[in-house]
Amino acid sequence: MHAPERIHALQLPVIDLLAELQCHGVRWQEGGTGLARKGGAGPSDHKALTLGAHTAMVPLLNQASLDSPYLARPSANGESALIYLDGQQVGQVAVPGVPNFYGLSTTDGTPYWKIATLHSKDVLATTILQHCIRMNDAASACQFCAIGQSLASGKTIARKRPEQLAEVAKAAVELDGVKHMVMTTGTPQTPDRGAAILCDSAAAVSAAVDLPIQAQCEPPDDDAWFQRLKDSGVVSLGMHLEAVTDAVRARIMPGKAEVPLSRYFSAFEAALKVFGHGQVSTYILAGLGDSEDAIAAMSERLAALGVYPFVVPFVPIDGTPLAQHPKPDSAFMQRLYPRIGASLRRHGLHSDKINAGCAKCGACSALKNHE
Repeated sequence: MHAPERIHALQLPVIDLLAELQCHGVRWQEGGTGLARKGGAGPSDHKALTLGAHTAMVPLLNQASLDSPYLARPSANGESALIYLDGQQVGQVAVPGVPNFYGLSTTDGTPYWKIATLHSKDVLATTILQHCIRMNDAASACQFCAIGQSLASGKTIARKRPEQLAEVAKAAVELDGVKHMVMTTGTPQTPDRGAAILCDSAAAVSAAVDLPIQAQCEPPDDDAWFQRLKDSGVVSLGMHLEAVTDAVRARIMPGKAEVPLSRYFSAFEAALKVFGHGQVSTYILAGLGDSEDAIAAMSERLAALGVYPFVVPFVPIDGTPLAQHPKPDSAFMQRLYPRIGASLRRHGLHSDKINAGCAKCGACSALKNHE
């Protein structure tokens, strides 16, 4: 960031400041990092911060955040922090406390937080299989993935059983007011690509507690799995592209790129028939190498179909092959968000209409503010 841009940032409104923090991260000056997530799936190396009415997952545990122009000084009690830019305060954030369900364990002694974690302020998330066939060979692995890290560090368990997930989900709703749940999984070596274990898990949770569930997996071999997922209690589905052009897909996630874009789109069409317009979404990581125009064009194509394109700034995660990859420029994201927002409006898509999942939460992106 050049000095003139930093001066301009001092007048940024709340939503733009959050977008800046999501791209640059923040240097956490002192004190504990509470609910910050190190490794794992989803928003890794992040902490949930609330600014006004908006809660965002902001990177602060990775090396890439050490050169952020933004500095956070937490309060003595850790419940809030002041945000500074070039020595001037530009905002104050609230820091969500540790949820009550984190203090509980299953009958076999497994802490609940190893089974499912709190994302943002009211979303329960779990990775059912903490391993993936793409991880077996460095030549096929997704270079941004960190699901093996949290397992290696003892922060989670290799496989979450349906009954464990049901127990934790019930407690998270009753003790902490969790509103919806995200179930993702590493891809197993089965043609359903994880849909079967998602069905078993969703059915168990749905039998235990009334909690909307989004399932996330690669496109399965058989479109019949979409109806099975819905019948098990899944109310929305995520099938994530991550990158939108063949060249970037092949370079960044060579194994996953073997599933062609044509299969993703046929799966999107089949899933929409089951879950409905706007209830199918895909994650797109901006900053992996796809151009602004390529991401905007793919988002328009997806939105026209009825799929919500959840575009998120890429965050380099320590310990992965992309740890030194540059963060997306905040100006890049500020140009991109309004273009995607226009596509969402054109095709009647809105995060508030989604039943459950990442796009409904919206904390990993500023896109929600441009709908």
